[in-house]
Amino acid sequence: MNPISPIGVVRGGRSQVHEDGWGAVVSRIELDPAVFDESATSGLDDYSHIEVIFAFHLATRTCTAVQHPRGNTDWPLSGILAQRAPNRPNHLGVSVCGLAAVDGLTLTVHGLDAIDGSPVLDVKPYLPEFAPRGEVRGPAWSSELMRAYF
Repeated sequence: MNPISPIGVVRGGRSQVHEDGWGAVVSRIELDPAVFDESATSGLDDYSHIEVIFAFHLATRTCTAVQHPRGNTDWPLSGILAQRAPNRPNHLGVSVCGLAAVDGLTLTVHGLDAIDGSPVLDVKPYLPEFAPRGEVRGPAWSSELMRAYF
């Protein structure tokens, strides 16, 4: 297996971690020209959304057990794998965001919940065919947590 290396970086948007209100955030993904030829993004502008895998590069803590989501004791203790918290063992984030523009190796996006300087590990077009089939469920606390996220 090849080691995973960043293919780009998030620029703009937010420079500090803030947990809510990501929907209006506009940022850029600057893909590394040492990794890609500009033709790598050909056809990407046919998509309205992309999936971005990035590193929570400012995360300093790691949880391998349970914690209250966002430290809120009103919500139940939940295993780190039952949350999307940044303090997971590999500090990886996955986000579906709107794709506003493609200009060579620069992607302008909205609603990407990554901060300025976050290393980007992969970008994929969002295909509705990969969305869950059937009913999607989750605990009540997650709906409460996400109420103001986007």
